[in-house]
Amino acid sequence: MGRLDNKIAIITGGASGIGESMVDMFSREGATVIAADINEEALDKANRKQGVHGMKLNVASDEEWARLAKEVRERFGRIDILVNNAGISSEKPFADIDYEDWQKMLAINGFGAFAGIKHVAPYMAEQGKGSIVNISSYTAQIGQGFNHYTASKGAVRAFSKAAATEFGRKGVRVNALFPGVIETPMTQALSTSRGLLDQLIQATPLRRLGQPDDIAYAALFLASDESSYMAGAELVIDGGFSAQ
Repeated sequence: MGRLDNKIAIITGGASGIGESMVDMFSREGATVIAADINEEALDKANRKQGVHGMKLNVASDEEWARLAKEVRERFGRIDILVNNAGISSEKPFADIDYEDWQKMLAINGFGAFAGIKHVAPYMAEQGKGSIVNISSYTAQIGQGFNHYTASKGAVRAFSKAAATEFGRKGVRVNALFPGVIETPMTQALSTSRGLLDQLIQATPLRRLGQPDDIAYAALFLASDESSYMAGAELVIDGGFSAQ
C-alpha cells in the first residue's frame, strides 16, 4: 500500500528539480501525477514515466490554470492534491531590480500559486476533501533577501494562511513549505562560486545544502492523509539556518 494510493495529484514545475523529485516520489507512493510545466522538452520526459502525465502550463496565466484544472477533473474524475511548486529565482541586487523584474517574479511565484488555489480548491471543496501544498522559501521568514524573490515568497506565505481559513471549512487543507538552499538546476549558478557555497554550508547547522528529496518527503507528508489535522501550517526545511 502506498501513502497516496488512488490519489490524483497536480504538481507544478514538475518536470525538473524539486518538482521532479515530488513527481517521482508521489508516483511511487501510488498517486496518478500530473506534472504541469512550461518546458515542453521536460514534459516529454515526464510522459515516459509510469503513472505520470505531463501537461503544459504557464502558471502565470489565469486562463491556462482554468483549462488545466477543468481538464484534469474531467479526465480523472477528481483532484486530491495540488503542489504549487513552480517558480523562478534571481541574483539581481536590489538596486538593479526594476518594475518589469518585479512584475515577472510576482506573476510566476505569487500569482501562479494563487491561481492554482483559485481554480483547483473549488473542485476539492465539491469533493469535501483535498490537500494543497505551497512552496514558499526560508527567505520569507527571516531578514534575508531585500528583493523581488523574497517578496514573492512572502506573498505565498501570507495567502497560504488565508486560503487555509477560506477553504478549511470545506475540507480542503492548505499548508506551506519553506525550503532553504536546495541543490537544483535553478540554484546551479551557486556552484560557480565555491566561496559562496562554502559560506552557505558553514552558516547551516547541519553543514550541507538541501537535496530535492528533502523537500519532496515533506510535501508527501502534507499531501497524504497522515497530516489530516494540519491546515495553515508552516514547515521549514533549511538545515537549521533560520533557527539561529
